[in-house]
Amino acid sequence: MPKVEIYTKMWCGYCHRAKQLLDEKDVAYQEFDTTSSPELRDEARHRSGGRRTVPQIFIDGEAIGGSDELAALEASGELDAKLGRAA
Repeated sequence: MPKVEIYTKMWCGYCHRAKQLLDEKDVAYQEFDTTSSPELRDEARHRSGGRRTVPQIFIDGEAIGGSDELAALEASGELDAKLGRAA
């Protein structure tokens, strides 16, 4: 199973939507709440190539993007492949 990481903020609707999709697919993920952590915000920005929004999602270290990009991967059928699952 690939390692899935998601940087979030409290009260972020996009973060909730992304986590809900991962939960529905029964994907385990590590969440980093950046709400009161400038260090984690900087880490997410660095890892994502400068993106400043949340969520920032990574699968096996690859920057996927945010909630919209995760949903687009799911809609196109590419998310299961990235997760190492048969479509």
